[in-house]
Amino acid sequence: MSENHIDELSGVATTGHEWDGIRELNNPLPRWWLWTFYATILFAIGYCIAYPAWPLISSSTTGMLGWSSRAAVGEEMKAADAARAAYSAEIAARPVDEILADEGLRTVAVSAGSAAFKVNCVQCHGSGAEGSKGFPNLNDDDWLWGGKAEEIRQTIAHGIRFAQDAETRDSVMPAFADMLKGEEIRQVATFVKSLSGTVANAASVAPGKDLFAANCAACHGEDGKGSREFGAPDLTDAIWLYGSSEAEIAAQIRAPHMGVMPAWQERLGETTVKELAVFVHSLGGGER
Repeated sequence: MSENHIDELSGVATTGHEWDGIRELNNPLPRWWLWTFYATILFAIGYCIAYPAWPLISSSTTGMLGWSSRAAVGEEMKAADAARAAYSAEIAARPVDEILADEGLRTVAVSAGSAAFKVNCVQCHGSGAEGSKGFPNLNDDDWLWGGKAEEIRQTIAHGIRFAQDAETRDSVMPAFADMLKGEEIRQVATFVKSLSGTVANAASVAPGKDLFAANCAACHGEDGKGSREFGAPDLTDAIWLYGSSEAEIAAQIRAPHMGVMPAWQERLGETTVKELAVFVHSLGGGER
């Protein structure tokens, strides 16, 4: 602590405090700054009196105005629910084709369906509905059971191979390991691959085509374009659910995977299922 003296450069008295040869000038705070500081103190006191502020053991002070963020959010949610109620009633009453035709209803349904999709469907189909191996991409125009809005609604409502729903979509592909020899399965796989791309052994295409006609055409069609009646995929479009290599195609022929999707109508209700159908239809691959 040094003695007070007048700073030579500024002409201002020092406080007597010194650190490493640096003296503190005795400059008072500006009046406007002090009054602003006092105003913030008064505002804080008033705020603590008017609004919830101080935590207690099991709650907090409620404030003289009786306001709470929880109550405010509750009021906003009630207002939002009331605003949606009219639209929800319309969506519940109309078939999905009419919902698509009404721009206002379609917009609301897409928004609500998007929210429902994020909660219930992204676990399998992905956050962008792009799917993954074994789970269909919902953005493209490849549909096993149909891409019209009502067909999508039916699939969502009753699921696929979901035993607890009597109206579920259902199809079965035999395990051809019990019917064909290993070389024959490889030949069929080569022919199937040739429908949408190049193959390693072109000599296997012709015998594979004959085997395909005898064993696979009943469901997939002679041209391999599939059949929505049976949920049989189009084998010519280069869109593959379980892999596109000849080895992966052969594995599917030998012992096919059978995907399962839950029936959502009982869980989510008819209105939400319609909203989901409209949302999925809007992703880009929906058919009219």
